[in-house]
Amino acid sequence: MKVIKAENISKLYRLGQVGTGSMFHDVNRWWHTMRGKEDPYLRVGEINDRTRKGSSHYVWALKDIDFEVKQGEVLGIIGRNGAGKSTLLKILSRTTSPTTGTIKVKGRIASLLEVGTGFHPELSGRDNIFMNGTILGMTRAEIKSRFDEIVEFAGVERYLDTPVKRYSSGMYLRLAFAVAAHLESEILIVDEVLAVGDYEFQKKCLGKMKDVSESQGRTVLFVSHNMQSVASLSSRLLIMNNGLVRQFSDPVEGIACYHQENTGFDKNSYSGSSIGGLGDNDYLVLNEYYLCDESGNRKTAFSNNETIVVNLNFNIKNSDPLLTVGVGLYTADGVNLFWSIHLEEDSPVSLHQGSHSIKILVRDLCLNEGNYKIELIVALHNKQWIYRPEFNAPYLIFSIFRPSGLRDIWSSKRQGSLVPNVKYIK
Repeated sequence: MKVIKAENISKLYRLGQVGTGSMFHDVNRWWHTMRGKEDPYLRVGEINDRTRKGSSHYVWALKDIDFEVKQGEVLGIIGRNGAGKSTLLKILSRTTSPTTGTIKVKGRIASLLEVGTGFHPELSGRDNIFMNGTILGMTRAEIKSRFDEIVEFAGVERYLDTPVKRYSSGMYLRLAFAVAAHLESEILIVDEVLAVGDYEFQKKCLGKMKDVSESQGRTVLFVSHNMQSVASLSSRLLIMNNGLVRQFSDPVEGIACYHQENTGFDKNSYSGSSIGGLGDNDYLVLNEYYLCDESGNRKTAFSNNETIVVNLNFNIKNSDPLLTVGVGLYTADGVNLFWSIHLEEDSPVSLHQGSHSIKILVRDLCLNEGNYKIELIVALHNKQWIYRPEFNAPYLIFSIFRPSGLRDIWSSKRQGSLVPNVKYIK
């Protein structure tokens, strides 16, 4: 059952002004509306690319957004800063109205868009719990029945009768999320505010959102820059760019594409021209970097019991006994599985000055099906990074298809990144 349907949602802002502009603009807009004509200022708006200066004073924070969300679905929303994610959530929460388009919502919405959203700073934590519940249309009896559970989840019982203006940002967040998650709403909308909380509470919140979706059938819209959280929680992914819907996809595949597009690298192989400025250092120039099987066939999809061969072709400009070359294996959402680096004293490969072609054989991985990436690691050991993992390292994306040797009982993907051959003995 569909609980959210957005059709042709657009949001126009005037830069540098509060509101929609001058009184002249408002009167002109009203006059066109009265005559059944289009808003005259909609035609001059530009796409919301924050990196470039435009010629118009108007900008489309969102443009022609269409999507549907089903009951019990967890929709992860990702994109660069300024992509329109928060604007979309504010429109869904009815904090602001769209310039064009309509939204149909079935059920009550609980939103957590900013730290302290919906809280009155002069009221105590106890009073704010009851106020939020009342706003959501709940009776006092319904709120009281969940009150103890909210307080326990938030972990702020000692400060419950203290005005929330004296709370730290973390305490604010704890109470706000606890209220939004436990009160009777069919839709839960959460922006990037969870980054304010500590690790223990972030993990607790993610578990709660998963629980309300799976066991209670509630719909969750979740914006985050933490790709590991998005991949583990979401059932579907929406990627936004410059106020437009970039794509809907499976979370793991979408995150892999998002990583690849935001580095400017080709995901299958690199030549010297595709590396660009990353090859400009005092020690090493990377000429080519790709994956293949043991027969030399270039591939981007492997069985979980297949050997993956990483091919490197590079030039050493200045040899150094501390120079190390290796790879790191990561899940598509950035979880490190291992690093493997070459050291001069324990390898027959000598990294002297000149041209080098090296094959790194990665065997017996026992990876679960899904997308992964191999990042190049180059450094002066314990001294200086040249290609640093998760920062400027070129990487290759590859896929592992359904693990071989599994019985038909495993009709869907198993949990975890690894599927080792585990034996039970008596």
